[in-house]
Amino acid sequence: MKQEGLNLSTAVSGKAKQPQFSALGKLIKYGAIGRVTLRNHFAYVYDFLIRSVFLIIIMYIFVQLWRVTYQGEGGGLIEGYSYEQIIWYILFAEALTTAFPSLSTRVEEEVKNGDVGYKLIRPLSYIGYHYVGYISEVAIRLLVNLCVGGLLGIALFGWPDFGWGWAGFILMSAGAVTVNFLLNMALALCAFWVEETRGLEFVYHKLLFTIGGMLMPLELFPRALQEVCRWLPFQTVLYVPARTAVRWSDFAIMPMLLTQGIWIIVLGAGVALMYRLGVRKVNVNGG
Repeated sequence: MKQEGLNLSTAVSGKAKQPQFSALGKLIKYGAIGRVTLRNHFAYVYDFLIRSVFLIIIMYIFVQLWRVTYQGEGGGLIEGYSYEQIIWYILFAEALTTAFPSLSTRVEEEVKNGDVGYKLIRPLSYIGYHYVGYISEVAIRLLVNLCVGGLLGIALFGWPDFGWGWAGFILMSAGAVTVNFLLNMALALCAFWVEETRGLEFVYHKLLFTIGGMLMPLELFPRALQEVCRWLPFQTVLYVPARTAVRWSDFAIMPMLLTQGIWIIVLGAGVALMYRLGVRKVNVNGG
């Protein structure tokens, strides 16, 4: 085992001595990874169908729940949201939520079965490899979810008048997916120390459901909790893209882009540090 650790340590540290690929070469490599990921997921049609059915079931429950809520309130608006806006908001948030794959499970399995050893010595970034595969998978899942959710929303309310909200949603979703990836990767890299990370991922998902704004917009929370949520990264994953879509006219997009950018930098630095420490641990233990 010590010899294995020495070999892995030499291989990982030796990556820095290899000739550096040009920027174009790196783009070609990561582009190939993205294409392979897309092809793999296009092959599993039934997986998309099952996920779509699940989305419809979840939205049926929310439609009934909020219909009763608005009838009980007896008013057309709740914290500035109409019934139609609330349902569309949840559709967008749910489309994103169900588009996110489980990153912790993948990294955890790689650490357990030893696959992480040969992936670390590949001539590409381990984090970058997972990021390209992650965003490719999210892209195809999100497209399917938006098509299914959009058809459901149109069937209920007709064609929505979001203005530039669609473009805003796509723009904010790019940052949201990156923030979510970094948060998940930080949890996944804990597998170098604790191996079992699915419990951490479970807690993270529940934070997204609540203070991340999946179940309802943050405006419906108590004022003190709203202020706390605005200092956390979870709002940038679901609340910001969904609210941008349904309330484009009164949404300040630049501050939210800046907020996402800051969190990407902070979380990216944290993930890079965890990765370096985790690689050292793998070297010491020999895989």
